[in-house]
Amino acid sequence: MDSSKDFLGREPVGKLLFRMALPTVAAQLVNMLYNIVDRIYIGHMPGDGALALTGVGVCMPVILIVSAFAALVGAGGAPRASIYMGKKDYVSAEKTLSQSFTMQIAISIMLTLVLLVFGEDLLYVFGASGNTIGYAMDYLRIYALGTIFVEITLGMNYFITAQGFAKTGMLSVVIGAAANIILDPVFIYGFGMGVEGAALATIISQGLSAAWVLAFLFGRKTFLRIKASYMKLERAIILPSLALGFATFVMQASESVINICFNSSLLRYGGDIAVGAMTILSSVMQFAMLPLQGLGQGAQPVISYNYGAGNRERVKKAYFCLLTTSLIYSSLLWLLVQTLPGAFVSMFTSDEALKVFTVPALRLYMGVTILFGAQIACQMTFTALGNARSSTMVAVLRKFILLIPLMYILPHLITGNQTMAVFLAEPIADFLSVAFTVVLFQHEFRKTLRKIGQ
Repeated sequence: MDSSKDFLGREPVGKLLFRMALPTVAAQLVNMLYNIVDRIYIGHMPGDGALALTGVGVCMPVILIVSAFAALVGAGGAPRASIYMGKKDYVSAEKTLSQSFTMQIAISIMLTLVLLVFGEDLLYVFGASGNTIGYAMDYLRIYALGTIFVEITLGMNYFITAQGFAKTGMLSVVIGAAANIILDPVFIYGFGMGVEGAALATIISQGLSAAWVLAFLFGRKTFLRIKASYMKLERAIILPSLALGFATFVMQASESVINICFNSSLLRYGGDIAVGAMTILSSVMQFAMLPLQGLGQGAQPVISYNYGAGNRERVKKAYFCLLTTSLIYSSLLWLLVQTLPGAFVSMFTSDEALKVFTVPALRLYMGVTILFGAQIACQMTFTALGNARSSTMVAVLRKFILLIPLMYILPHLITGNQTMAVFLAEPIADFLSVAFTVVLFQHEFRKTLRKIGQ
């Protein structure tokens, strides 16, 4: 066995976590540009920028669903591949990788057909109005054609990072994001394509990233390689991977459901301007969440590999390093949002009325961001340890048991400002879910540590 494959079990944990997390955090920050750079350019379009921004914001649930299906396969398969690597079972690890690739192709075909056939109906459900449906459809028609690129880039990139190739995983994202930043103004303004130009720039950029990911995973530099002989689906391989990935799927897909609920409630109480504000709030929330998820993805191979290898102390060290770093980041971001909300809002719109409406909403909406470091560290560690049940439980609790009911109940209790009552649902749900997650994690983590090495 090539000793270079064992670096996840040998190098100092703190140094290793930093080495792994720095590229994944950078990748998540760059990946965020995919989702927000379109909105930045569109929101500053002369004349109808605010309505166009709202229209593209209505497409956000679709984008989140597509990303969630990529995570269903990748976020579940990659930790299992890392655990197999820790056990030195490289055949099972490569079967997991290869069959996950098969699943990504099948899911891509299904999603593309659904979006092309039912796209307009879905957008009305997601909060589009007669004023914004045209912009939303212009974006979605083109974006749907690039679904396969999104699935491959996001889903299979997990397997690059899971093997310890964090810098390569970062480049997968950087290549596409850089292309998107360059192509957006060219298509939107230079060719006068507006919203359609933003969508075209996005799918071309994702196509470049997908080509890079596949070239690596079929190439010679990777430890685990996609092999045609392993691509036929086996229940024993793919079902446990999907079960583990289901928690991340719920986390991301539920963001789509949350967007739908927020948009429908806000359209009722505050009109198009409130839906436009939600587009900005969700964009800034991504700014908070994606680097935290990047830290978790950097720690995941270290935790999973050493869990598979039965190394209890390295699992503990990796988790506590992740927790500390995540809390520092979430605290700093909370401070920035609370003191400089106008700077964040101005990134997305030049419309003064929308700015005035959004600034107080942003402070309220992200009022508990300071605690997110603990939430994400616990959830990502559950996944890294293969604990599908607990990971799914905390994901479902925050979104479906707490947030959705609160956003419909609070406007009836706080009738003076029903729009802000909808936004208030987010920090209340966040506080309660963090408290539950931390208590559950302490119990489950102690139990897991006792089993390691037995």
